Amino acid sequence: MSEISIKLHIAGRPYPLTIAAADEPRIRAIEKKLEDTIQSFQEAYAVKDKQDLLAMAALQVLALQPTAPEKVVETLTIEKEIVVDNSADLAELEADLDHYLQSDLA
Repeated sequence: MSEISIKLHIAGRPYPLTIAAADEPRIRAIEKKLEDTIQSFQEAYAVKDKQDLLAMAALQVLALQPTAPEKVVETLTIEKEIVVDNSADLAELEADLDHYLQSDLA
């Protein structure tokens, strides 16, 4: 696994990191989400301290992240909602069963 060095900018400060190259898109998305959340808090509230904004943003971003069990339930729910139309197969089986039962009764 190749590692790369990147520099994140969060709440006006640079944070150098060494990460797996494959993780960069996810890390950049987190950086953007934090920055967007900080910006929206800054616009909505009279908070000037970047550390307070960062703490509030981190709490919100993490609170909205599903936990591992929630991800499993979400996946199961999505899979549960998949509907397969087997009506043609069921109709054919029902006809075969009717034919069998009628021939057996006659």
